[in-house]
Amino acid sequence: MAQGGKKKLATLVGCNYAGTPNELKGCINDVVAMRDILVARFGFAPGDVAVLTDDRGSPVLPTGANIKRALAGMVARAAAGDVLFFHYSGHGTLVPPVKGRHGGHGECDEAIVPCDFNLITDVDFRRLVDLVPHGASFTMVSDSCHSGGLIDLEKEQIGPSVLSGGAPAAAADSTRGATARFLPYSAVIDHLSGVSGIDAAHHVAEHLLTLFGTDASAKFHDHDHDGKQPARPDDGILLSGCQTDETSADVPEDDEAAAGGGKACGAFSNAIQTVLASHPEPVSNRELVTMARKVLSDQEFEQHPCLYCSDANAEAPFLWQEEEKTAAAAEPAMSAL
Repeated sequence: MAQGGKKKLATLVGCNYAGTPNELKGCINDVVAMRDILVARFGFAPGDVAVLTDDRGSPVLPTGANIKRALAGMVARAAAGDVLFFHYSGHGTLVPPVKGRHGGHGECDEAIVPCDFNLITDVDFRRLVDLVPHGASFTMVSDSCHSGGLIDLEKEQIGPSVLSGGAPAAAADSTRGATARFLPYSAVIDHLSGVSGIDAAHHVAEHLLTLFGTDASAKFHDHDHDGKQPARPDDGILLSGCQTDETSADVPEDDEAAAGGGKACGAFSNAIQTVLASHPEPVSNRELVTMARKVLSDQEFEQHPCLYCSDANAEAPFLWQEEEKTAAAAEPAMSAL
């Protein structure tokens, strides 16, 4: 897909929620490590990699509006052949259906939890992917709990219905004693209720619409076309840290599964980095998720990463490394003519 001269754009988000009851340790480390990999291995220009973290002094905090604005800007810059990448490390949650709106079928929807708790749901990611120009790709890595299915309606390639790398466990604590990157719905409501002043008995939609208005998730606004299949096959690719019914682990410093140097990290992010480090050649999206499952299993984590994308993109190289290398290899030959 991406040939020489095509853009490679990335948005990386890490939320540690420092100083709060929901604090994590490894999320910012995850995106710092991923930024280095994107530049060194995949040829992303440093200026085309936006990093949003909630550490002290960060120029752009990863609020819900800021994350969506960064992603929308990335998509707006894209053209056919471009490679877009989004990595999220932080808390995830499940949102119960809103009667009469998208998700009213009785199932919970997946969401990520920005630092201001302005949830970004699977509906938002579906809409974002629908805006990606035909011929460009949008790859998303979400190292968060309940992240399976975070691009609504994307085809499951590896997951609870289509198994790879061993049968998935039932819903369970998958963190092996580490912290789960999961906020229960009740904790989200309690936090928002304290800010909005609305009784905690109300659905999260009421809190978010009151606090954030049009910046609240599209899930909480009435739209006739919500829940319909995409108009065309798309190039959305989701690598999730776990199944919808599982948690993802935040690994503390000096844990045997921690990143190099004993730094805190996400178990899934670290597994991806481990696979890439041991396989300098291109690996497909399917291979990367399957091998990450093996790394996590060897480390005795019970979470099961999943893959959601089209059949063709399941076999395509992660971030189109093979095609980039082919293009680069052709340049010396051309100059010798």
